[in-house]
Amino acid sequence: QVQLMESGGGVVQPGASLRLSCAVSEGTLRRYTIGWFRQAPGKEREFQAAISWNGGSLNYDDSVKGRFTVSRVLAKNTVYLQMNNLKPEDTAVYYCAATKAIYSEYPSALRYDYWGQGTQVTVSS
Repeated sequence: QVQLMESGGGVVQPGASLRLSCAVSEGTLRRYTIGWFRQAPGKEREFQAAISWNGGSLNYDDSVKGRFTVSRVLAKNTVYLQMNNLKPEDTAVYYCAATKAIYSEYPSALRYDYWGQGTQVTVSS
């Protein structure tokens, strides 16, 4: 059973930065692609970023390219999402998830088998 737990959310002003963490079960990062998604009230869950099981591929939604960076530390069993220059439209619950699907399917939430409980990010002045 793969377990994931997000942390690091909060309330910030526009232009600020936050780093989200996704702690996963030991061994998960070497076998699963990890994706970051977000869901705003009344909207569908949206892909934000993904990092492949070998760490060799990183991908981002166009809306966050240049502002968000995904990374991982194997020794800590943790994946990070560094979010810079946050905007009010980034307000949402952020989730990390794990999948063994082929990497080309990383943007599809339906392909992810395991999810964390989410962490709230609110960007407001």
